[in-house]
Amino acid sequence: MPNYKVPVKDVSFLFNDVFDMQAHYQHVEGGDQATPDMIEAIFTEGAKFSENELAPIYQSGDEGCVWDDGVVTTPAGFKEAYNTYIEAGWTSLTGSESMGGQHLPSSLGLAVTEMITTANWAWAMYPGLSEGAIATLEDHGTEEQKTHYLTKLISGVWSGTMCLTEPHCGTDLGQMKTKAVPNDDGSYSVNGTKIFISAGEHDLTENIVHIVLAKLPDAPKGTKGLSLFIIPKFLPAADGSAGERNGVRCGSIEHKMGIHGNGTAVLNFDGAKSFLIGEPHNGLNAMFTYMNVARIGTASQGVSAAERSYQGASAYARDRLAMRSISGVKNPEGPADAIIEHPDVRRMLLTQRAIAEGGRAMVTYASQFADIYRAGKTQDAKKTAEDRLGFCTPILKGFITELGVEAANHGVQVFGGHGYIKEWGMEQILRDSRIATLYEGTTGIQALDLVGRKVLLDRFKQLNVFTSEMLTFAKGCMPWTAAGKDKTVRSQAWQVTKLAIRWRLLAYKLGAGAKKSPDSVGAGSVDFLMFSGYAYMAYMFARMSKVASAQLAAGEGDSVFLQEKLHTATFFFERILPRADMHAKTIKASVGSVMAMPTDYFDATR
Repeated sequence: MPNYKVPVKDVSFLFNDVFDMQAHYQHVEGGDQATPDMIEAIFTEGAKFSENELAPIYQSGDEGCVWDDGVVTTPAGFKEAYNTYIEAGWTSLTGSESMGGQHLPSSLGLAVTEMITTANWAWAMYPGLSEGAIATLEDHGTEEQKTHYLTKLISGVWSGTMCLTEPHCGTDLGQMKTKAVPNDDGSYSVNGTKIFISAGEHDLTENIVHIVLAKLPDAPKGTKGLSLFIIPKFLPAADGSAGERNGVRCGSIEHKMGIHGNGTAVLNFDGAKSFLIGEPHNGLNAMFTYMNVARIGTASQGVSAAERSYQGASAYARDRLAMRSISGVKNPEGPADAIIEHPDVRRMLLTQRAIAEGGRAMVTYASQFADIYRAGKTQDAKKTAEDRLGFCTPILKGFITELGVEAANHGVQVFGGHGYIKEWGMEQILRDSRIATLYEGTTGIQALDLVGRKVLLDRFKQLNVFTSEMLTFAKGCMPWTAAGKDKTVRSQAWQVTKLAIRWRLLAYKLGAGAKKSPDSVGAGSVDFLMFSGYAYMAYMFARMSKVASAQLAAGEGDSVFLQEKLHTATFFFERILPRADMHAKTIKASVGSVMAMPTDYFDATR
């Protein structure tokens, strides 16, 4: 597998030039610490760690974890890399200062998360799962719970998980059977089984803190009856260390398609001592804190798949000789031309690059809302950011992860038969990428959340806010100002205008259709999500183009980098964005072709 190089220049371009994070940080508690020098140091050191410590053990980690009588051993090099990670203070980057964290903005944490995930997806999930546990306890934990658990989680000495799924239910949490019974000392005893628990058992940390959904004896039916609990693998001792073993055991680990280096556990809770987080029967609301954090991180994984696959495929395409270019010989001294000279190979490489750069911009843009949501200076600002983040999250998670799989598939295709062979590493990227469309809610679930809760139930409020911002941006590109003189920028801005209007009209059509046939919403939801994603990405590329064009006109910045940015944007608008038309047409199609046939139609054994 080719070496991985963190695209620091692209990340810095987004932070410094496109989104002006320094101005943004003035509205974030702790943002004053994120100085330009601090950010540069974080990106530089994060890149070194990712490239030198994690990337070399990515492929070997695919050999997987080993389970033996409840004990899970991670692949060679994983524990050593984790120790280096916590010694350098990476786990404390965004944590509360009072609990030993550095209290830096969430956006910086997300940028580093992309780096380490691209370098080693399975490894990155171990500290990644802890971030959600930390966020949940910071928002909903008692002071005692924070004292017992947060300092350890933020330091990385302990790690965290999220335990929702059970053998008989995943998304439909109302069917959950795990029970919590009150004890005389104020704790609870939990019995039940959870499956698909990423990082549920491993040898990297002294203790694992499970955040678990369960039902109390007096729980109402459905999701309104769920409560949230802390269940540590080892109960904290009086001195704060990991003490007595708790009643939670790893029954097995899953044999998966990808992410073999992460132990995906079946956890059995047998009278496990637990502690209630927040109010009884309000666990799902508290869990949403965790899930919002997790879903943004999962969206970033789609970027990682695209970036790692692109870097591998582009290196191979420049070296691999096969046939002659259809436009004439490019390598007269050799027996054939490099496959990079073939238009279809370039199409695949440019698609990968556009997905990586466009997806990275989408996540960075949304990370501003995450910053304010987590550490805004007023409650009004926090509420506004929460609403905007809530709208963006299903689009980010559903759209970018789907395109990440596409990008990874292109990487295999560029390699041809070699891409199918394990030693090159490209098939591993594809296998790993597939999980991102499944965990934290499938693409279909994200689509229903977007259409049902974030658009229709919201009465189009956040959609109108987002599209109004797009229209305001586009309007600013139209006058004959310095930024508006570039015909490419003006053309892209005009397309953003049309997308914003069309996005609203499609939403209104779905809303009208829902009154006649509720199934029409479900039939069109994924297409609506994908259209939303292309509109969102187009807006990001247009913003990047505007900045790049202005800097070139002023003679500022790296001219080669800026020209490349403009070219990638042009490719996106000409070759990828037309897909949105297909999705728009499908949204308008009759629901009859989906729902008209009886269930027996799908019985293939008849």
